[in-house]
Amino acid sequence: MKFSFVKMQAFGNDYVYIDAVHQTIESPNQLARKVSDRHFGIGSDGMVLICPSDCCDFRMRIFNPDGTEAEMCGNALRSTAKFIYEQGLSKKEELVIETLGGHQHVALTVEDGRVSNIHACIGRPQFSAAKVPVDTEADVFIDQPLEVADRVFRASSLSWGNPHTVLLAEDVESLDVAKYGPLVENGKCFPNRTNVTFAQVVDDSHIKIREWERGTGETIGCGTGCCSALVVAHKLGLCGRKADVWQIGGTLHVEWDEQDKVHMIGPSHVVFRGEYDDEAE
Repeated sequence: MKFSFVKMQAFGNDYVYIDAVHQTIESPNQLARKVSDRHFGIGSDGMVLICPSDCCDFRMRIFNPDGTEAEMCGNALRSTAKFIYEQGLSKKEELVIETLGGHQHVALTVEDGRVSNIHACIGRPQFSAAKVPVDTEADVFIDQPLEVADRVFRASSLSWGNPHTVLLAEDVESLDVAKYGPLVENGKCFPNRTNVTFAQVVDDSHIKIREWERGTGETIGCGTGCCSALVVAHKLGLCGRKADVWQIGGTLHVEWDEQDKVHMIGPSHVVFRGEYDDEAE
């Protein structure tokens, strides 16, 4: 099997993007397990296939490094829109992308034929404890004390199709994420595992996060993690509806509008382009 791919990064997650409209991709779950080997570059967070859709402009299928298919990723969504435009799959500057997490709306800023910025509306946050899920009899899990090893966090959970648990911290940059992240992800409170967003509210319009992604470990950023941090911080009265959210990979602007929809605005960058041919191995 031979095909071309592009590795892209969107202020955080970097994925391998493959045009599955004009190329046939066999055994995607098996192929996804190769995304961190020498063909794709060490550190890839997974693989994204851009596929035809019966209900939207395109369908985004996203796979974790272990080969499992994921629901959605905000950073991957933004890079998908850039990939579609710059690979010539569509010249529309507004797209609706089908994902397992729902139908996502994306608007592109195009300058001199290149996409310089991407505005993604990822819809309404879901606070249902069943969507995360959380081992609780309560309908929601908002601002609950969560004991993790030697400390207690203020914890809240929500979902964008992919579940996130936000843990408030005073200083995320010095936090031992490698210690606390897996304890939360695999803890008894979250029987089906969860992404973990450690969030520090700096002031009314600035938040810092570090993200522990389920099945992957700490990443340099996460778009839905940034959105989760803003939603929880605003819901707890700690910040406004708009904030610049710092993550290791860069600062993403996030807004939660009055119609209950959350938007993330930021760029995406091509890391490299390549070609894969398993018959050449």
